[in-house]
Amino acid sequence: MSEKHPLVHHDSSHDESHEHHPGHHHGEHHDDHSEGHGQHGSHGAHGSHGGHTATWGMAASATLHCLTGCAIGEVLGMVIGTALDWNNVATIALAIALAFFFGYALSMRGIMRAGVGFKQALKVALAADTISITVMEIVDNGVMIIVPGAMEAPLNSLLFWGALAFAFAVAFVITVPVNKWLISRGRGHAVAHAYHH
Repeated sequence: MSEKHPLVHHDSSHDESHEHHPGHHHGEHHDDHSEGHGQHGSHGAHGSHGGHTATWGMAASATLHCLTGCAIGEVLGMVIGTALDWNNVATIALAIALAFFFGYALSMRGIMRAGVGFKQALKVALAADTISITVMEIVDNGVMIIVPGAMEAPLNSLLFWGALAFAFAVAFVITVPVNKWLISRGRGHAVAHAYHH
């Protein structure tokens, strides 16, 4: 038993000397470096999701991009519904469906051009444009309903096209701040931004 005490003491000293060994400090430095690197990565990830800089120009550009697809579908739906003498509900339903279709289609075209597959491009487009298109459709269809006679006006009338243009203008003005807020939160068009550059 008495011979084991020095051995234990020796091991303890060895452990203490090992704790003060320069190599251990190097390990601590390495760990600190790794931890700092991890924090840096964490900060970068946070910035990519919640720290986006959103300018009015970016928001306007995103809204204009969305409006282009919406306008194609909206006009086509209104023209078809009016030409076929459909009631307002059916015409608006078709216009909204086509607006979403063309809105997503234009976004997907740009994303797929960057080499992304169809399924992933669809997911990105849905995440990027759904809120924007929804707000835009509620506003511009609401305006068309409010303007007296706009929904019943013939396709060759100034009232029909004037009301439609006015509806798009109002929708654009209202949707820009919505897109600005979404981009600042790393949502909306910010989701698709990386695929366009």
